[in-house]
Amino acid sequence: MVSYKELGLVNSKHMFEMAMKGHYAIPAYNFNNMEQMQAIIQACVETKSPVILQVSKGARQYADKFILRNMARGAVEYAHELGADIPIVLHLDHGPNFEVAKDCIDNGFSSVMIDGSALPYDENVKLTKQVVDYAHSQKDYVTVEAELGVLGGVEDDVAAEESKYTKPEEVIDFTSKTGCDSLAISIGTSHGRCKFTPEQCTLKDGVLIPPPLAFDVLAAIEKKLPGFPIVLHGSSSVPIKYVREIEKYGGKIPNSVGIPEEQLRKAAESAVCKINVDSDGRLAMTAAIRRILVEHPEEFDPRKLLGPARDELKAMYMDKNKNVFGSAGHAFD
Repeated sequence: MVSYKELGLVNSKHMFEMAMKGHYAIPAYNFNNMEQMQAIIQACVETKSPVILQVSKGARQYADKFILRNMARGAVEYAHELGADIPIVLHLDHGPNFEVAKDCIDNGFSSVMIDGSALPYDENVKLTKQVVDYAHSQKDYVTVEAELGVLGGVEDDVAAEESKYTKPEEVIDFTSKTGCDSLAISIGTSHGRCKFTPEQCTLKDGVLIPPPLAFDVLAAIEKKLPGFPIVLHGSSSVPIKYVREIEKYGGKIPNSVGIPEEQLRKAAESAVCKINVDSDGRLAMTAAIRRILVEHPEEFDPRKLLGPARDELKAMYMDKNKNVFGSAGHAFD
């Protein structure tokens, strides 16, 4: 068994306390490979932002759990090399069952999410409490994120045809019975790069504009759980510039639509202290790679493809830390 403290990581408890006091959100960026990890750490070191490195079930299958664990150790050392020992969390995103959550805890994760949102309410409570009991029993306290309500969309192995808003009347009972450290809620965000159907959106200047987030639901939850850490999943903004660049260079990703960044900033100023981003990173890197392949068809060195893709990702995440999450400058709160 490996404790996250041996890797130089922290859990999310202090991070979330500071984020709520400072009215900003911690960026939670998914990663699957070295270039993504480098971009995340470079962006967060240069903006002096705390960060959560997220690993999905799909990432564990793709990159291997031992490699990812040691990449997290490397991320801590890399941040130090770059000149700032920013706090870094290694987090399981959408843990599907107790066994996977336990395996992550036993292998150096400092935080895990258990996603029982698709289960009947009582079963979600039971599963979440099982994970919480194990995580909190460790010598080095592991934080647990739970989910109540269902997000629509598809991302890796997580899929739902339609979203179901979190019911504010359930949140006190759920958090009390489970003992979870943070709660992912559903207020209209959605997984993937097609977060809404065209019928749900309005068309403006050739761009699909999604319906607004249900801030009334968020406010009701915040009133029920004052000072409790709230999390938003499915919060990629799906930048139109990357969608157009991908399509310019041969890609086909129609009807892409994300969450407007001004709505995410508004959420970050409330009880939302963690915002997840995955699809935006995929789009930024894919756009850069497609551009290079077309403009330089003679190129076959993967470093010449992935290096610029990493730089594009870094630039986007620096902007998010500064202008969306508001986390820049808060690494040492």
